[in-house]
Amino acid sequence: MTPRELEALVRLIGPARHIVLGTAADPVSRADGDRIAAAWGGLVLATVTWPETAASWLRQARRFAAPDPDLWVVSATPAGWAGMARRLRLSTSWSPHRTLTTSALADFALPGLRGTRPDGTTWET
Repeated sequence: MTPRELEALVRLIGPARHIVLGTAADPVSRADGDRIAAAWGGLVLATVTWPETAASWLRQARRFAAPDPDLWVVSATPAGWAGMARRLRLSTSWSPHRTLTTSALADFALPGLRGTRPDGTTWET
């Protein structure tokens, strides 16, 4: 994640009282998740990490959605997020309209999902 992207993501998180942070298990996604939490500096209700492949992602999806934060913030790879997002939609009260992602998921077409690009611009599907 570039410094501009991080700065833009922190701006999008803005006045949220609390977030849940979700990351893929790969080192880059986890490191970016740590950078987001540190740069924002607010209350992170939970940090949930999921694998690239799983039988169902149900356990992780329930942990991710349960705290019902102001925003969910995701740093993940497209492969892992595809499975996780599917499980979230099927099994929880999660909303893409309250979810922000890093640029790695900019091409993930899910109505309401928002995020940042490496140059600091934002996108919404």
